[in-house]
Amino acid sequence: MKRLVLSALAALSVAACATQPTVYQPAAAPGGVGYSEYRIEPGRYRITFQGGSGAPPEQIMDFALVRAADLALADGYDWFRVSDRYVRPTGGGSSGPHISFGVGGADYGHHSATGVGVGTSFDLGGGYSGTAAATIEVFMGRGPKPPGVDVYDARAVRSTLGRPA
Repeated sequence: MKRLVLSALAALSVAACATQPTVYQPAAAPGGVGYSEYRIEPGRYRITFQGGSGAPPEQIMDFALVRAADLALADGYDWFRVSDRYVRPTGGGSSGPHISFGVGGADYGHHSATGVGVGTSFDLGGGYSGTAAATIEVFMGRGPKPPGVDVYDARAVRSTLGRPA
């Protein structure tokens, strides 16, 4: 019985550590890794890319830009302007110290036991280990790309960033 419980706890621990890799794909479900978009009006979208555990914010933002380029080209546009952008944490780890308390008990035969535990942890890796999502709002246009640091040529984004794997 004791081995069965320990085996089950070990399996749950391994399952809890399993992460979904960050790949360029449509999100299979709300909050799933991948992109989703909302068409606000013709030529204007809100695009969100949800990253997997530990994905750097730059990679998540690049994937959102690639999705904007895909939508622009599919709709017959040449360029797009990012009018709003942000990256937000969506869950999981943090880089700060943690402290936890636990209380447990057991009863076997004529004996019983109670235990109290205190645990601490510190992230020595120095990075964020949780998940994050990038959201951008874009509007699209045809013809020559207007000047501005927030304006992207859709074909250039596709050729530079490609379809990330």
